[in-house]
Amino acid sequence: MKKIILLVLSAVLGSSVLAGCSGSSGSFEAKSYTSDTQIKEINLDVQDREIEVSLSEDDQVHIHYYESGEEYYDISVSDENVLTMTSASDKDWTDYVGVKASADDRKISLQIPEGFLENLTLSTTNEDITLSPLAVTGSINLSSNGGNIDFENLDAGSGLTLDAKNGDISGTIAGSYDDFSIQTEMKKGESSLPEQKEGGEKSLNVSCNNGDISIDFQN
Repeated sequence: MKKIILLVLSAVLGSSVLAGCSGSSGSFEAKSYTSDTQIKEINLDVQDREIEVSLSEDDQVHIHYYESGEEYYDISVSDENVLTMTSASDKDWTDYVGVKASADDRKISLQIPEGFLENLTLSTTNEDITLSPLAVTGSINLSSNGGNIDFENLDAGSGLTLDAKNGDISGTIAGSYDDFSIQTEMKKGESSLPEQKEGGEKSLNVSCNNGDISIDFQN
């Protein structure tokens, strides 16, 4: 009888702990940021967030995102007009058990002006990075650990660096094959690029682990 009572008490306590852990991380609210100065460079370093990039309809940078009291972002602009956005959290360890935020709440929409930006750096985990046709005067660096990188007619003045783990890299690059020197590192996947190619005024560095690389060049 004592064993039965102990088992019942253990089950009740266990279910109480799980109930406390399985709650959501709080309600999310739509937020937006618009730059009040001419941004030269953007650095987004986030976790578990999809990043979608498109062109701005004006000459300013716009960011649309969702945050709660436990999951939010630090956004700042340096004296050099570098915009930085990073993930921040006030979660306890119990908040990491249970249902995660919805797909809409885990999306960041970034809008940038055509041709005004010098450098663009985007990094995320467990989600995709998608870019519509756009151009920067300097370099573009994209990294996703656990998601795909997709882009169309991407135009970088000096070079591209693409890195994906457990995801594919696919898209088209503005310019010809001969415009680029190429370095490719592949593990457990197929690639449309050579491991190495010299020559070219621009650089293309691509790394993919457990995924495929499919990149075409567009004059």
